[in-house]
Order: sequence, then structure tokens, then C-alpha cells
Amino acid sequence: MEEVKIHDHGFVRLVDHMGTDESIENAARISYGDGTRKKSETEGLLRYLMRHRHTSPFEMCEVVFHLKLPIFVMRQLVRHRTASLNEYSGRYSVMSDDFYVPSREYLRKQSETNKQGRSDELADKGGLLQYEYNRSHDGSHTAYQNLLREDVSREIARAVLPVSNYTEVVWKSDLHNFFHMVKLRSDAHAQQEIRDYSDAMYEMVKPLYPISCKAFEDYVLNSVSFSQEELRIIKDQLDGSWTMDNYSLSKRERTEFLEKLK
Repeated sequence: MEEVKIHDHGFVRLVDHMGTDESIENAARISYGDGTRKKSETEGLLRYLMRHRHTSPFEMCEVVFHLKLPIFVMRQLVRHRTASLNEYSGRYSVMSDDFYVPSREYLRKQSETNKQGRSDELADKGGLLQYEYNRSHDGSHTAYQNLLREDVSREIARAVLPVSNYTEVVWKSDLHNFFHMVKLRSDAHAQQEIRDYSDAMYEMVKPLYPISCKAFEDYVLNSVSFSQEELRIIKDQLDGSWTMDNYSLSKRERTEFLEKLK
């Protein structure tokens, strides 16, 4: 089982998957019926589907992960409600004694332009700040253990634990919704901790669906959209001095690009 270690205590494990790039192709072709569509390469069809947001064929494939991650990171992952998941239960079992402590390079000052993010400036006294995390974790874990020793039920004793406590989850998603998660959680504006998990998950999936992932990178992950006014600016700046010969667009993609600019 492939595993990638994340931070000091976390991990990402790819435990199962269903389907291949060819499964997506076969699902798409059934929409046309026998004899109503000429054969084409798998790559060409999948790239067309991704480019034009025909997403249902990508839902024929699934990926399953076993993750160990801090509760506050899990809260961001669970927001993707299209996934199926089962989490470690603190009602039935004793919670982990592992807690997330940010490395010094992750301890940065609050951004002045992004209210929900950190800036590029390192926080002062990094080592002393890490001590504050450890001090809180030690106190919380001690309180939790004391409550358990007094036979307080596990389901309520866990209330003293912080969101930096580690949990585990089995997380399953179809490929289309997995791509949607990666688009949001690997974005530069996402919190660094969830990006670390999302990036690791994506790197595990790429070898399984290489054609789909390349299309996703080209048309979704590394692409941007323009508003109506932004598109007007682009059109106004085109003076005929440019050529498409220097770009890796297929003949069909060139035609579609010119149609967008009309």
C-alpha cells in the first residue's frame, strides 16, 4: 500500500481505486450508441470531455484514501460533501495522543489582505511559539487522561481536546469530484496544511489516470476564467500581430479558441 508521510504524524494512503482512463472513454461512448460515432483515440475524447465540462463519464472512476490528519484539516476536507467517508470514533475508542505543531516556516503572520490566511512574513520567536502549542497539547492530553481515569465516558471526555488532535478517516470520491477537491485545496489561496494533503493525494492518483489528469491540469487546474468585461479587454487588445503556431493547441482547439473570441 502506497503511503506518503505528511508533517510529523500524518499520512496519506491510497487504499483502493476503480476504473481507468479507458473506463471513462467507454462510459462516454455509450451515450452515442453503436455505429453513430467514429472511433477516436482515448486521449482526444477525454480531453474533449474535460475541456467542455462533460463531467459524468469521470464519475465512473473512484479513489479511496486512508488519511491521518489534524481535526482542523479534516474539517476542510469534509466540506466536500460529494465524498463518502468514515471517521475514527472518539466515542468508541481513545483519541490519539498525536497533535499537530506547525513547523517554524509555517508560523507566519496574519495577512493584511486576506482575512482567512497567513502572509509570507515569518512570525517572530518561532521556537517560543511552538512551545505554546506544546504547552496547550500537554495540558489538554493530561486533562483527557485524568477524565478517562475517573471513568468519564469517552464521548464527553474528548471535549477537552483541541482541533490540532489527529484523527483518521477513510475517504472515497469519484474522479470528477476528486478533481474539484484538488482544484480548491491545492490552490495557492488554500491553507498550507490542506494543500499538503491535497497535493500528496493528487500525485498518487496521476499514475492511475494519466490522460484524465493531464487534461485536468491543462483545462482546469492551471487554467483561469475571464469575466465578460475582462474578455472585452482581451478582444480589444488583439491587433492581428499574434500567431498560434507557437502554442500546442490542436486544430480543433484552435477553432474553439477563435469561436470564443467572436
